Amino acid sequence: MFKIQNLILLLLIVIGSVYYVIADNKINELKSNVIVGASQISDYENLIKNKRIGVIANHTSVIFKENDSYTHLIDSLLSLDFNIKKIFAPEHGFRGTKPNGANVDDEIDLRTGLKIISLHGKNRNYGEIDDNDVRDIDVLIFDIQDVGVRFYTHISVLHYVMETSARNNIPLIVLDRPNPNGHYVDGPVLNLDNKSFVGMHEVPIVYGLTIGEYANMINQEEWLTNGIKSQLYVVKLKNYDRNKVYELPIKPSPNLPNKSSVNLYPSLCLFEGTNISAGRGTNMQFQIYGSPFLNKKFNEFKFTPKKNLGSKYPKHENILCYGKNLAETKKLEKINLKYVIDAFNESTKKGEFFNSYFVKLAGVKELKKQIINGIPENEIRKSWKKDLDKFKLMRKKYLIYHNKND
Repeated sequence: MFKIQNLILLLLIVIGSVYYVIADNKINELKSNVIVGASQISDYENLIKNKRIGVIANHTSVIFKENDSYTHLIDSLLSLDFNIKKIFAPEHGFRGTKPNGANVDDEIDLRTGLKIISLHGKNRNYGEIDDNDVRDIDVLIFDIQDVGVRFYTHISVLHYVMETSARNNIPLIVLDRPNPNGHYVDGPVLNLDNKSFVGMHEVPIVYGLTIGEYANMINQEEWLTNGIKSQLYVVKLKNYDRNKVYELPIKPSPNLPNKSSVNLYPSLCLFEGTNISAGRGTNMQFQIYGSPFLNKKFNEFKFTPKKNLGSKYPKHENILCYGKNLAETKKLEKINLKYVIDAFNESTKKGEFFNSYFVKLAGVKELKKQIINGIPENEIRKSWKKDLDKFKLMRKKYLIYHNKND
């Protein structure tokens, strides 16, 4: 019995070692290309020295170190005796483990003893910071990995953090991070009649900006209430090229587990506004789609959604779904509307295909009508062109990291 236990222990150690070698290789690959804002403490230490600090952060807020490891921003700043007063956490919570849309309560971080104020809780509007929560704050730091998609709610949180910063005259430092979908700009530009927490600004679904560039755009385009402006300081990336593949070393949220899901997310998240599952409740989130109502002849891939870490109540829970597996799809350079168009055309319940959430995600009412009326994808794209070209022209003013394609 003792020998068996020792053998199991040895096996676990070997497996653990292999895992950390793989993780370290990913970190090393990342560091050789890009130095994130958080890692450049010397660039912002004078802005936070002897100040009471509030940090908007989650599990992606890490500092990469020279020995091919990383530490959390909070731990790093505390170890350097900076005075962090509290943490503000977005959707999915400080540790990034809460299911999509779940209300998260305030809590005390057991490791640091710091108060974590949830910006996705039931007692406040999502993303908003109460002025009373910053009475004892001199400076705010925002450091969250974004994925460059309008309905990924971290840019809405950024907006509200900037509102708080401007309203209370508190400087805001944005620690920039790469955009894994920064290599293209595409999709319908949101009409403000459809404004919501999953779309607050007149931007396309994929906007091709880092979170730091986006913050500058919010400020300079006067998108904050009454045109007020945040005292904004962006700690820039080093060695960043938006057209090079950037694979996130830490998954940004429970339902974006790998680079394939991150790349497909702008196209497949439109299914959240339909009766089609985008894979929540499986281990292939945003890499597959399907439902019980798709024609089996054209949809041979099968899966059954079940409760898991990323989804407490997955669509079509415990029901066999028919659809397609897109996990091996080559890197997309634009939104692929074919997935939604095909699914609608192959649905046995067309009258129940769309729900009210679809227009919020699309940002425009026309897309739903166009799909129902059988408008070809190329014609749908033409209807975006005027607004998309206008956005691209505006976007150029806020590019910090230029390259030949910009």
